[in-house]
Amino acid sequence: MRLLSPVLVLARGEGGIYARPGGIRTVRGSRHVLVADSIDHDWVRDGSSIRPLPADTPAEVSASLGARAPDGLVLADVLALVAAATSGLPVEVAPELLVPAEVPVSVLPDAIHVPGLQGTPYPYQARGIRWMHGVLARGAGLILADEMGLGKTLQIIGLLLLDPPANERPVLIVCPGTLLANWEREIARFAPSIDARVHHGALRPGTAAGLTTCPLVLTTYDTLVSDRPIFAGVPWHLVVCDEAQAVRNPDTARRRALDGLERRACIPVTGTPVENTLLDLWSLVDLALPGLLGNRERFEDRYPDGSDAASMLAGLTAPVVLRRRVADVAQDLPERIDIDVPLDFGSALAAGYRRIRRETLAEYGAAGPLVATGRLSLFCAHPRLVPPTAGANTSEFEDAALDGRDHVEGASAVPKLERAAELVLEAFGNGQKVLVFAVFNRCAELLFERIGPVSGLLSGTINGGTPSGERQGIVDRFSAHPGPALLVLNPRAAGTGLNITAATVVIHYTPVWNPALESQASARAYRRGQERPVTVYRLWYRDTVEEVMIARCATRLDLAAGAVPFGKPGAGELQRALEMEPGETL
Repeated sequence: MRLLSPVLVLARGEGGIYARPGGIRTVRGSRHVLVADSIDHDWVRDGSSIRPLPADTPAEVSASLGARAPDGLVLADVLALVAAATSGLPVEVAPELLVPAEVPVSVLPDAIHVPGLQGTPYPYQARGIRWMHGVLARGAGLILADEMGLGKTLQIIGLLLLDPPANERPVLIVCPGTLLANWEREIARFAPSIDARVHHGALRPGTAAGLTTCPLVLTTYDTLVSDRPIFAGVPWHLVVCDEAQAVRNPDTARRRALDGLERRACIPVTGTPVENTLLDLWSLVDLALPGLLGNRERFEDRYPDGSDAASMLAGLTAPVVLRRRVADVAQDLPERIDIDVPLDFGSALAAGYRRIRRETLAEYGAAGPLVATGRLSLFCAHPRLVPPTAGANTSEFEDAALDGRDHVEGASAVPKLERAAELVLEAFGNGQKVLVFAVFNRCAELLFERIGPVSGLLSGTINGGTPSGERQGIVDRFSAHPGPALLVLNPRAAGTGLNITAATVVIHYTPVWNPALESQASARAYRRGQERPVTVYRLWYRDTVEEVMIARCATRLDLAAGAVPFGKPGAGELQRALEMEPGETL
């Protein structure tokens, strides 16, 4: 009788997940997986027939399992065996073992009693807490990648209360400096019974023993790097990496500091698990489940950036990545209205745009396209932001000082600034508060100048120069102010973590190449806790570099659902951006 093609079968039985030898039989084009009765069998049952496997199949199965027992496997074992099966014995996984995390999560009970939690989780949050607790109980890590605004912080706090940490093996929460105060506030609000220590600033302990005097330690990524030997001396129960896109680059000191921590498990928390390349996802998965996807070199060889590799990777990692969308699980949120506001240059501005493009390309040679797109983006924000003389490099563009002069005839009436001011004043008239996002910090000064004095107006800015410890206070004053209020924010500094649901109008004054950055910024207002409709405006000039940026964001957001990478603009996009020809009519 002909031997069947051997496989390692992974399936779920009454005692949990098991591994067995198996064989593939194809009958009239239909493929059947037959499973051996035990780990030692070199044959399988096929109805009333016995079909042989190669004699060395049990030995190959045992070799594939390594030190793992064939029974009582956990999901992490399954994923590791699948990821390792690049050669040798193929692995056949029962379909129910590799379903996306949101599928089993969706059937969990939608209520949960968490001792000590001050507040009632939403149903989807309760299910998320249950799922994470179950995964950690099986000794595995995970990635919490719910879309922004779904309350990932509350879910982590609920998880900590279900499995309270101890002083001798505490929990470490690492976050950007901008979010440290927010974590303090949220823990004090929702879990006052947890004794938390902030390890940050000049008075922090200088020894590992100083970190084991309470069950929960909060720190920043930069402090983690500075005090790497201290953190490495603590046996952590759990490490939570908030806004984990900050450590997606495996070559950074931040990431290396995390790798050096002894921990039972790790949970990267991010609303954007893939921002630039598939290596982002490898980096996060390798934090949560070290070694699951192999080393970096092997991963990059097996999963080159592209849609096919992204689909393969998504199928493998989906069971440990909980990714839910606001539209799917928070249907009680009020309406969000997205409005694109395309604008046209006047003749003088269009001529100025073309002149800057021409002169920059001529001056910078091979670097011309990249420098030109930067200068043209500045010009689209406001002509006064462009340095009036040649020789400035791209790092000078964002901080170019306003010199009080208009370099371009007619620039004093800039359509985008005028429209932004109109939208802000209209919102004030309707009793609404406004967030304006602009990647160039000087846009705030221009907008405040254009709006002029408004009775009772509270205005403020948050950008890279705003001290981390002051940002939450700015948001609190904005939220509590009874009259008109305007915040102008740089999305790179204030696009994550902050909860600003007092605002109901969001204006994106400058487009960005990265759609995740724009989405994060919009989610400051449109998130859990928002009770009123939110209107999101995107202002951009037609037939300019901004139109290419807007189109790119739309395309990349569609692709991201399939884990296709996106990041910096490619040469083709830069070329198309420079070929755009602005019109000359208002």
